[in-house]
Amino acid sequence: MGTSEGTGAPAGRSLAHPGLEEIRLEAVLHALADPVRLRIVRDLAEGHTDMSCIAFQLPVSKSTSTHHFRVLREAGVIRQRYEGTSRINRLRTEDLEARFPGLLTAVVTAARRTAPRA
Repeated sequence: MGTSEGTGAPAGRSLAHPGLEEIRLEAVLHALADPVRLRIVRDLAEGHTDMSCIAFQLPVSKSTSTHHFRVLREAGVIRQRYEGTSRINRLRTEDLEARFPGLLTAVVTAARRTAPRA
């Protein structure tokens, strides 16, 4: 896998992310196909950049939510970094736009249209 994130983090606290050229369309589409992961991406796209994992109101257990964040990170959809004991998440909007122009915008737009009303 590509680069590690977490400059200044204690040893063992960095997370691997695929480099730009390693981001594969099938991995991104797989990551975006799950409703929980799509909800995470939609929340991040709605201006909630740099959100900790616990800030998301997900209908799954902590271990399941950890799995969903890992799938998104390994697919290259999000970037995670440690801030203290929290993992902070950010969409890789620029990277995804460079690799697959318009994909993220189209997916987020569709997700907003089909999201259940609160």
